[in-house]
Amino acid sequence: MERSNDKIYDLEERTAKYAERVRDFCLKLPRSTINNEYVKQLIRASSSPGANYIEANECIGDKDFIMKIKTCRR
Repeated sequence: MERSNDKIYDLEERTAKYAERVRDFCLKLPRSTINNEYVKQLIRASSSPGANYIEANECIGDKDFIMKIKTCRR
């Protein structure tokens, strides 16, 4: 966890909550052929930053961490 200005930034938890909120939003959308494809893509995209962040925290070294964080930000 990082500390800045006495605030705790737990990106793992925040990205998980973001993915959950996106999932909940998607469940409220009307079902149609077109929406189903967009919903699948949106759910995958919303969970990707969290997965990449977890992988970055389990990195081998500094260069590996930096590369994985850049992937997370992208």
